[in-house]
Amino acid sequence: MPDAPAHAFVHEFQVPDSAIDALGHANNVEYVRWVQDVAGAHWLSICPAEFQEKIIWVVREHRIRYLQSAFAGETLRGTTWVGESSGATSLRYTRLTRAADGVLLCEAETTWVLLDPKSGRPVRVTAEMVNWLKKD
Repeated sequence: MPDAPAHAFVHEFQVPDSAIDALGHANNVEYVRWVQDVAGAHWLSICPAEFQEKIIWVVREHRIRYLQSAFAGETLRGTTWVGESSGATSLRYTRLTRAADGVLLCEAETTWVLLDPKSGRPVRVTAEMVNWLKKD
C-alpha cells in the first residue's frame, strides 16, 4: 500500500461494545464496516450538497489485511485517500490505527463504483470529482 498523501482524510471513532466478538476483540466484519464508514465520512466532507443525492458510491471489491486487534472503548483513527480513478471506478486506500499509540491494526484497498442512485447505472468519475477527492 502506498504512503498516505498530504490530502488524506482522517476520521476518529470509538470501538463500541457491540463490535466485540467471542474472542474479546473487534470482529473482522466490524473492520469492513469501519473502512466503509471512513470512506463515507470522507465523501460527505468533500462532495457539494447539491451532488449528494445525485450520485452514490458502492463497493465492488475489498482487500483487507488484519494486523492487530481492536478492543472496546479504544479510539481508532481511519486514514483514507483515493488512488487511481478510471471510468466509474476509484481505488481507495484506508488504514485503521489505534489513536493512543499509532499501531496499525488494518489496511484495506477498496474498489468503489460511482452510481446514479435512481437508475442504478454507473456514472463516470469526472475530473471535478477527482479534484474533490485529491485536494489538500
